[in-house]
Parts: sequence; C-alpha cells; structure tokens
Amino acid sequence: MSIEIKTPTFAESISEGTVAVWHKQVGDPVKRDDVLVDIETDKVVIEIFAPADGVLSEILKEEGEVVESEELLGRLEEGAVEDAVPDAPAPAAAEDVAASPAARKLAAEQGIALADIAGTGKGGRVMKEDVARALEAASDVPAELPEATPDGDEQETSMPDLMPTDGEERVERRVPMTRLRASIAARLVEAQHTAAMLTTFNELDMAPVMTMRRRYGDEFQARHNGTKLGFMGFFVRAAVEALKRFPAVNASIDGSDIIYHGYYDIGVAVSTDRGLVVPVIREADALGLHQIEDAIVDYSTRARDGKLALTDIQGGTFTISNGGVFGSLLSTPILNPPQTAILGMHKIEQRPVVVDGEVVVRPMMYLALSYDHRLIDGREAVQFLVTIKELVEDPARILLDL
Repeated sequence: MSIEIKTPTFAESISEGTVAVWHKQVGDPVKRDDVLVDIETDKVVIEIFAPADGVLSEILKEEGEVVESEELLGRLEEGAVEDAVPDAPAPAAAEDVAASPAARKLAAEQGIALADIAGTGKGGRVMKEDVARALEAASDVPAELPEATPDGDEQETSMPDLMPTDGEERVERRVPMTRLRASIAARLVEAQHTAAMLTTFNELDMAPVMTMRRRYGDEFQARHNGTKLGFMGFFVRAAVEALKRFPAVNASIDGSDIIYHGYYDIGVAVSTDRGLVVPVIREADALGLHQIEDAIVDYSTRARDGKLALTDIQGGTFTISNGGVFGSLLSTPILNPPQTAILGMHKIEQRPVVVDGEVVVRPMMYLALSYDHRLIDGREAVQFLVTIKELVEDPARILLDL
C-alpha cells in the first residue's frame, strides 16, 4: 500500500517551510520512525518520520523547494523491508557509525568510509568537517566542500568566506538569508513600527546570588541529579514574582483589546548558529529553581541541534534575554510581539559603588526593561524593574514572597 508523506500542519505563525535535506532516497528501505526528511521553517527544523516499514518510492519535493502546510512531499510503499527489497545488500558498517546527515552525504559523494573517520562531535559523532579533513589528508590539495545545507546539525554559516583569492582585491559574496534570519528581521521591524517602545535601566548587585551559588552550588547539584545552580533561574523566578505584582507587564495587545494572562510562560532567548530563538518555559510560577535550570539546559541543547518543536517556541507572556554571555555591558532589547515587555540581562563586572557611605567594589550588572508604552506606563515599568532588582539582590524575598 502506498502511503503519502506530507508536511505537518504548521502553526498559524508559520506560513511555509523549505525542504532542507532528504535522509532517504528513492528505493531506500526504511523502518518505522526513521527520519525521512527535514523541513526548515522560520522558527524550527521539523523532522518527518516514516509512518511504517517500507521503501521510499517517490520524492515530489526536492531539497531547497518551498512547501506549505500539509503539502505532499513523497510516497512510501508500505511493507516489510526484507520483503519489499529482497535483493538489497546488507547495510554497510558505516551505517552503524554516528554521523550527521551532511557528513553522510559528503562521504557518499566522495566515496569515503565513515568508519575510517574519527568523529569530533558529541559522543564521537562524525561531522562534515571531519569528512573534509579526512579528504584533505588523503590528497595533496584541500577538498572542496559542497554548498552548505541547513540540516539541523551543521547550519550554513552567517559569514561567508571573504578571503581574497589570486587576482581579487575587493571581495563580495551574496548569500540568501535563512528563513530564521528573515523571520527575525521581519519581527524586529514589526516591533519597531507597531509598538511605542521605551527602555528603562537599572543596576543590581550580584554578590548575594554569587555567594549563594558558591555556598550551595555543590549541594544543589548533588541533590538535583547534576543540575547546576545558574543565574537564569533566579531571574526567571524574580520575573514571575514581579509579573504577579504588575499584571500589565504580563499582558498583550490584540487590536483594541488588552489580554491579561493569568499564567506565566517565560521565554528565554537562546542563540544558535541559525539565529536567535525563544523557547518558552510554561507555567514557570509552578517550577522550582532546579526545574527551571533543567528546562533551560534542555531547550538550549535542542535549539543548537535544531530539535525544537513548534510548541516549544509558541506563546510566551514575557521574555528574558541575556546579552551578558557575549560580553554586552549595556543594550536595549527589542520587544517580542505580541508581548509588551522584555528584560535584558548584561555582563557582570566589578565596579566601585557606594554602600553605607563607603566606596566598595561589587559585581554589578546593568538591567534593561523595554516595554510598550501603549499599555505600560513609565511608573509601572520602573517599579517592575526595581522589584526584580530587589528580589535578585535578596533572594530570600523570592522564597518568602516578600
């Protein structure tokens, strides 16, 4: 029986996607739940799995083609793999080697065995660069890599090679935007054009949190199965408490209506090679610090591997972005529509401050709150940010609900 392979039903915020890579070719035997094809949208990479055992009989949408929701991609001829392909050779030893799809594709094109390549990826996984180095070592000239294909493992670089070659002095390279980068650009422009965006700043002393991490970090990690006590958990908890006190900051605007959310879904911005994504920690008010930290680590790992699901990045009532991990001392975060506020964290830096009339050196961080002035007044924005400052500077307030 022939089974149609279709794209999934996209979320309302996603209109179309692109066929990133086919992991199987026409005539290949497949097992149920094998990954057949990756679809890249402007938010995530979606894996399409085989619904049954059989043979891939037809590919209707090639790599690079644009597809819409529930569009036909190909067909699978259902049946036991052994019966469907009786003369198929036994899988090569290379099939047992952990390797990214891009590495497998390059190795197949160049006729090199994956089993002979030392992988540098996680758990010894063979990456495309490993194959390229193996080809380089086996020849007198560097191997030429094919054009990169976004596959969720090794993404196209945002900066093309601009080193001049012989006879070139002024080099330019034109490359198309990825869907994610184009989506980010559109949303940022939308935020600038539709919201009356202002930003208020403050600074906080990180010494109390840093002291708590030093004092309880090892015990926390041992108690919670290896979960590390990070900074972001404190800010998520502080944001939730502040949002409870200032409901407008947790609200959104829909036309001429204001939607007040009675739940606290906190988006945490994560940087990947493909761009910035904002997975959402659902009902953060019901989570402990270790659960928040676990969620952040899980989202970060899956974001870098291109494994986030659509539901992971949908919704959200408030966003936190930490530019400090890249060394940013101060910046103005841009709203994530339709949310009406976003908190920006920054680099922790030793600075002289006055405490009880004396100048002392403390680990200080600048905070920035960008907000939509159509809904949030300046007074509310300032008080909200001051609340976060007070909670983080005295973490016991979070536990005691003060």
